Amino acid sequence: MGCTASSGDKAANDRSRMIDKNLRDEGERAAREVKLLLLGAGESGKSTIVKQMKIIHQDGYSEEECNQLRAVVYSNTTQSLMIIIRAMERLDIDFADAARADDARQLFALASTADEGEMSPELAGILKRLWGDGGVQICFGRSREYHLNDSASYYLNDLDRISVSNYVPNQQDILRTRVKTTGIVETHFTFKDLHFKMFDVGGQRSERKKWIHCFEGVTAIIFCASMSDYDLVLAEDEEMNRMHESMKLFDSICNNKWFEETSIILFLNKKDLFEEKVKKSPLTICFPDYP
Repeated sequence: MGCTASSGDKAANDRSRMIDKNLRDEGERAAREVKLLLLGAGESGKSTIVKQMKIIHQDGYSEEECNQLRAVVYSNTTQSLMIIIRAMERLDIDFADAARADDARQLFALASTADEGEMSPELAGILKRLWGDGGVQICFGRSREYHLNDSASYYLNDLDRISVSNYVPNQQDILRTRVKTTGIVETHFTFKDLHFKMFDVGGQRSERKKWIHCFEGVTAIIFCASMSDYDLVLAEDEEMNRMHESMKLFDSICNNKWFEETSIILFLNKKDLFEEKVKKSPLTICFPDYP
């Protein structure tokens, strides 16, 4: 009996030590884990931050990933010009060269039949001619009056490079790609012995209800606000100024009971676009009392 009891006690002690070790290891892992929740209104640049973290801390995008994203670059480029052309009709802006009307019709026809990830010489030529038209440029200059991707001019100004047959998007091209985030995208990276988990959630109003189950245990919130949105309205509510919506959302997060003990970092994004826009579009559009 003595030997049996002793053997049982030893097994119990071994299990206890193993449990203690697992708890210590788990505690150490938890202490090194940082959970970051990216919040902000739609199109505030949250997904771009995730891409930047991948480039900086995960060796960037592989050649295979870059090739896969070529289709997104081409789609963003083509769709941007189509949006401008549709806006020309609504804003009553004519092409400077009447021949461009035929190019516009061909663009819409080709865009619906083009192979994904390919840009034919014919399509590239049409895009270049249209982008060079004075009427198109006038409409582009009024882009605050309709919804246009921030990356439109970046790609359209570089059509010679991105339309070559062997084109592979570079890291900067990928940073500019725009795909609406739906659901939750989780990114992991390590920095100075800390393991970061970054959660990117959909910013449009219809997506916000999905944020709630990311809240528990979050270390900090990075709230993204686009500085260049001061003269734009929401895609889902054209009566609401985007900057006002962002400020309203920020206030609700700062005063939310879920975040009483959570650090909140305000990230003012798209400064470069703001610096260019403010030269021609006054801040009084958003802030009437601004001097």
